[in-house]
Amino acid sequence: MQLDRYDREILDALQQDGRISNQELADRISLSPSSCLRRVRTLEESGLITGYRAMLNAKKLGLSLMALIHISMDRHTPERFSHFEAEVGAIPEVLECLLITGQDADYQLKVVVADMDAYQELLLNRVTRIAGVTGVRSSFVLRRVIDKSALPLGLAAKA
Repeated sequence: MQLDRYDREILDALQQDGRISNQELADRISLSPSSCLRRVRTLEESGLITGYRAMLNAKKLGLSLMALIHISMDRHTPERFSHFEAEVGAIPEVLECLLITGQDADYQLKVVVADMDAYQELLLNRVTRIAGVTGVRSSFVLRRVIDKSALPLGLAAKA
């Protein structure tokens, strides 16, 4: 899909405020509301826009401990990885699971829990019990220095 200036402006605006009205969005990028809505629908149908969500304050919900967990696996087979990915996908505390290279680990998980007791329960009773997990290293987040989800559209390849 070819992205022009208007498409990029729409994507940028929606990343900053997914609740912006179509009228406000059209005014911001100097398009008619009908053209703007048509472009948004096309971006959604193409899969460039994958959804809209609310960002929640974890601490206000009592989830004050965030950890990064590096996981090492015993075998590097598609079946072992698929099983692990399905298992961690069912754990609500797992916010992110990345298959990684360049480390002594195969996966990095980002998890959030209430406190150290909840972390211990998650780690010992669920994560380490997944078949194939042979090593676990944890790091705890002291402070989020940069916390954003907007993609840098200026750096995106011209499609």
